Amino acid sequence: MGIIIALDFGEKRTGIAATDPMQIIASGLTTLATPEVIPFLKNYCTENKVDECVIGLPKQMDNSPSQVEPEIHRFIQKLSQAIPSLSIERYDERFTSKMAFQSMLDGGLKKEKRKNKGLIDKISATLLLQSYLDASLHSKNKK
Repeated sequence: MGIIIALDFGEKRTGIAATDPMQIIASGLTTLATPEVIPFLKNYCTENKVDECVIGLPKQMDNSPSQVEPEIHRFIQKLSQAIPSLSIERYDERFTSKMAFQSMLDGGLKKEKRKNKGLIDKISATLLLQSYLDASLHSKNKK
């Protein structure tokens, strides 16, 4: 069993999270400028056994695609070309940024640290990945 990584894609910054090898717990890995993500992932996948990459699927409240969706599609094409062996999954990411900010509040982070958008992106990727893991576990238990 290998690691699952998740990306909270943004046009400027992308948060990255990864599971443990047993795919039980999601942890924030880093936040990078989006152009740095593919080179980072190429290196990360070389050094680690990565089973799949989960990329957020942002939707509007009416379930229509978000404005950033065309950028995500272009990114996925580049990622697929750069790492053809990497399995890519999409997963609904609605509310992850709001939940990330709330978890920062609940965790008692000072106002100055809550302004760190990179931290919010990394926490959002972690929440996205943990939600994906929980949904996967739930669907496996139903079988």
